[in-house]
Amino acid sequence: MRRNIRFFILSGSSLRLREVRFFKSKVFVSGLGISILALAVVLLLNYFAGDVLGLGFNRMSFLTTENRVLKDQMRELSEKMASVQYSLDALSDRGNELRLAADLTRIDDDTRAAAIGGAKPPMTNAFLSGEADEILSRTQTLIDKLIREARLQQASYEEISRRMEYNRKFFAHMPAIKPMRGAYSINGFGMRIHPVLHVYKPHTGVDIINDVGTDVYAAGDGVVIFSGKTAAGYGTVVEVSHSYGYSTLYAHLSRVLVSPGQAVKRGELIAKSGRTGLVSGPHLHYEVRRNGTKQNPVDYFFDDVDAARYREYLASAK
Repeated sequence: MRRNIRFFILSGSSLRLREVRFFKSKVFVSGLGISILALAVVLLLNYFAGDVLGLGFNRMSFLTTENRVLKDQMRELSEKMASVQYSLDALSDRGNELRLAADLTRIDDDTRAAAIGGAKPPMTNAFLSGEADEILSRTQTLIDKLIREARLQQASYEEISRRMEYNRKFFAHMPAIKPMRGAYSINGFGMRIHPVLHVYKPHTGVDIINDVGTDVYAAGDGVVIFSGKTAAGYGTVVEVSHSYGYSTLYAHLSRVLVSPGQAVKRGELIAKSGRTGLVSGPHLHYEVRRNGTKQNPVDYFFDDVDAARYREYLASAK
């Protein structure tokens, strides 16, 4: 049963009765409206006063601004990393050129893709909005790829460095110059009629013709393993081990200038030519052996550069 509030209004001439229906409801609604209005006024004043009540409105505004700035920075970072990826691709191409120059196989696209691997699943960023999560996930994936690409290139360049150092030593030891000035036949290696015995037999080196006493030089860096007279038709010889499977022999000498165990450099004077042993005239018999197999020495003459010219080049380069 609803109860209404009744007011008696007394004046000088009359007494009136006024009934207010739904009084409690009207009082509640009015109070609620006044409260909301008062709260709005307080919040507005608090905002303009610099959040003196500590309700966090400035903090929310700051975080909103910060979030926007961070998104912009992440986009910019992603663009810069894309530029780094382009540079790494160019570095990879240059690295393959260096690998070929160092006598290493290229890193092809399949090998590169296998070394870098597929994209790792990005970290879960459930606390971020859709756009921010997309930007961060893309950035994380690109960073991970760049790290693995950089490691691959680092390993490749370290391999190139090791191979270049190996090649530097290897080429220094390789018998690559003509050890004495003089004429020779490019067809002197192989089967031929022996000039003294007049029988058909293999000639295991090349004969460089010059006067007795002509300087004979080491064809590459190495260590003397024999010097002196032999009982065979070679006469007086010097034999040098160049490591890496190479050795050289210099025969029919008139004089040796080095001793067994002595280290020699390419272009270093080691003997004088002569006509000792089974020969028909003065010349240097020169042999190149690789892993025990006798090679055609002419194949190792670099542009027919002899030791004297090589020494002149070294002197001019200092």
